[in-house]
Amino acid sequence: MIHPTAIVDPTARLAADVEVGPYSVIGPDVEIDAGCVIGPHVVIKGPTRLGQRNRIFQFASVGEECQDKKYAGEPTRLEMGDDNVVRESVTIHRGTMQDRGVTTIGSRNLFMAYSHVGHDCLIGDDCILANQATLAGHVTLGNFSILGGLSAIHQFCHMGEHAMVGGCSAITKDIPAFIMVNGNPAAPHGLNSIGLKRRGFSAEAIKALGEGYRLVYRKGLTLEQAIAEIERRFSLEETRRFVDSLKVSQRGIIR
Repeated sequence: MIHPTAIVDPTARLAADVEVGPYSVIGPDVEIDAGCVIGPHVVIKGPTRLGQRNRIFQFASVGEECQDKKYAGEPTRLEMGDDNVVRESVTIHRGTMQDRGVTTIGSRNLFMAYSHVGHDCLIGDDCILANQATLAGHVTLGNFSILGGLSAIHQFCHMGEHAMVGGCSAITKDIPAFIMVNGNPAAPHGLNSIGLKRRGFSAEAIKALGEGYRLVYRKGLTLEQAIAEIERRFSLEETRRFVDSLKVSQRGIIR
């Protein structure tokens, strides 16, 4: 299961069925769980833990130290869940002591070729980063986030669940849950209604979220006024999550 040209550090812990392709390098303090497939010419450095059934394609760099100039070699970590796909030449960096000290990736995410995950990012489940999408340090992605190709998110930004970013977009503010944004600088472009339908959201929830979007972006209200009106008019779980994504914003939402 481990190609004879691969280099695996003696301290690395690999499950018995892990596959490691030609010329890959697995460094110390790396833990790889069952069912993972590591392609050729991959570099994985620790401290890093990969869950089960992850697929890492050729030339990816996983768990490398970050590019933050303040980083001084501290033993920060990368934690990845299960069933992620990391395509060609993707780069995923460990955390820094200035934040949580760990970059965290959930499960069932797709990182297309040349995408980048910076230090201390927190990525949920079922996200997609298309080709060359880039996350600066300290970025948070909610579940089912989708980033188009060549898009970039500024450090410390939050992207809410089920939100979508169009290709070649520049994100410098927080993105509320359930909406679509596009452009440089990015601007809101409506509710991600097609995505919500595909994921089984009810017609009632989609209609309520659409009205919530209009209250925030189309009625000339302040954000505080829009939140109060949404909370007064709707009591659905989905609208509560939308409002929560507005309330937690530290950088301010895209307007």
